[in-house]
Amino acid sequence: MTGRMIVICAPSGTGKSTLLNRLKKDHPELEWSVSCTTRPKRNGETDGIDYHFVETSDFEKQIEEGMFIEWAKVHSNYYGTSQRFVDEGLKLGKSMLFDLDVQGADAMKKLYGTDAQIIFIEPPSVEELEKRLRLRGTDANHVINERVENARKEILRKHDYDHIVLNDDVNQAYGRLEKIVKGILL
Repeated sequence: MTGRMIVICAPSGTGKSTLLNRLKKDHPELEWSVSCTTRPKRNGETDGIDYHFVETSDFEKQIEEGMFIEWAKVHSNYYGTSQRFVDEGLKLGKSMLFDLDVQGADAMKKLYGTDAQIIFIEPPSVEELEKRLRLRGTDANHVINERVENARKEILRKHDYDHIVLNDDVNQAYGRLEKIVKGILL
């Protein structure tokens, strides 16, 4: 049996991490796909669990070797998903959970078609998203401005994906997300 692929896609600040952490806790049968990144590790993050943190030169070498399903430079940092990791998990029948930006979601769709089910998490508004980013306190002002501008463009793409979950209330959004995930896993 081939596993399922559930891709969560959302602009920064939508509450995606909160929803994903709850989903991973409630559904341990989902294999978490740990992405590679060149961005600095944030407080509380663990290498190999949250991301595989790699140097830019190492990441660029892996790009040249064709080791990623998708990779992108987002907010001045590289992010990528290992194709070998994903294909081996699917062959073993594991259902896999991904956290990707819109470029990554597009690449997954291009390679895996309808097997990659994309769930777009939408913020209540761009203004609310900016407020959440500022309250988070993890990024410089210019980074927040870049993320807000990118979010405006990403939200315009929401109907390109298989499912949309509005995160206006985290508990209601989680209920909608979990219902979609259960339907995919059937």
